[in-house]
Amino acid sequence: MPVTAALPHWEETPTDLRAATREIKTALRERIAASGRTVDEVFAVIEARVQVAIDEIVAARRRGEPVWPVIDYADIAAGTVSPSQVALLKRRGCLVVRNQLDRDQALRWDADIVDYVESNRFFENYRGPGDDFFGSVGSKPEIYPVYWSPAQMQARQSERMATVQAFLNRRWTSSSEGVQWFDPDRDSLYPDRIRRRPEGADSAGLGTHLDPGTLDLWMTSAYQQAFRHLFDGDVERYDPWDAAYRTAGPQYPGSTMCSAFRTFQGWTALSDMDHDQGVLHTVPIPAAMAYLMLRPLLSDVPDDDMCGVTVNQVFPAGHKWHAPLMEALSGIPDVRAGDSVWWHCDMIHSVAPVEAQKGWGNVMYIPAAPWCPRNEEYAASVRAAFLSGESPSDFPAEHYERDWPNRFRPDDLNDIGRRGLGL
Repeated sequence: MPVTAALPHWEETPTDLRAATREIKTALRERIAASGRTVDEVFAVIEARVQVAIDEIVAARRRGEPVWPVIDYADIAAGTVSPSQVALLKRRGCLVVRNQLDRDQALRWDADIVDYVESNRFFENYRGPGDDFFGSVGSKPEIYPVYWSPAQMQARQSERMATVQAFLNRRWTSSSEGVQWFDPDRDSLYPDRIRRRPEGADSAGLGTHLDPGTLDLWMTSAYQQAFRHLFDGDVERYDPWDAAYRTAGPQYPGSTMCSAFRTFQGWTALSDMDHDQGVLHTVPIPAAMAYLMLRPLLSDVPDDDMCGVTVNQVFPAGHKWHAPLMEALSGIPDVRAGDSVWWHCDMIHSVAPVEAQKGWGNVMYIPAAPWCPRNEEYAASVRAAFLSGESPSDFPAEHYERDWPNRFRPDDLNDIGRRGLGL
């Protein structure tokens, strides 16, 4: 029986969040109890599963071994990635792809972005950060609210990007229960921003958080189905790589939402970056999402609290409620321009602070967002933003590029780009 048959759900943000939180927590606890197990028993299963992964990661770090899997693009393109490499990718949920782009190409795109913003007097017209998520930077932006540069669009629609995205999408179960949840070989070209952090910069970084949603993860019917095994008492069947029911459900509207379903978040390096220079960290345990989903149901959490999760803020993770997970937080290795970095969409991640950064820290944010009902719906708004030069609807309405004459144009789209925009 579907989870939603026994649970209250809200397809839009409830007006009384505290009351809705109490109601859903009561219903979830009762659902678990109906299976003949207690919340503590169900959580203990996940806690033990996750602890095995934590211990493995901590031991690897102590031995000086890399935690992040690393695969060369040539092996992905040739289909020669070994079974052991695939197994490690599935276990850790993150990946560095070496040489996804030719290094010289990546450096040219980095220079092209500089020319693009400077030729359009971006810095003279910059009005400050449009949201508070990246709002800790100084007078010049670290995160540029730019989406339609030729460099970004050429990267999004490149054959090499599509090859890596398809490889990553295929780590997921895209068909189950008689349903094709998404097309692993077609990406939806989800547009995101760029980061350019200059040499010598001080940056406060970003704290540990997740991006798949907020209260909607517990309260909407699609996500209740997606996490059904956690609440039906058969928690052993929970699979963080199963896309079932995740590709149609909406997120609650908010300033930090993502309208698309992403199998992996990702970025492509436009400069060389050392591992100790304010880089990305993750808790490389995909199954930790089950820990995060069940943790608010334990008795030490107030009945109107979801361990700090609420709307209009990112999903927080930290020592107060998730201390064991923080032991596994691990940074990427050194990367060079042209390498790409990917992490499972449910994973805890952060960006480390840095003082007097050595070298530039420049990236284009490009995820894997396969074609599915949810992404097809969002693609309509992406097409409109692309044609008008506006900011996509998931992001602050800054619209710097409306009148920029040298932005990427429809005539520049190739077959991958047209398919990704639903044209």
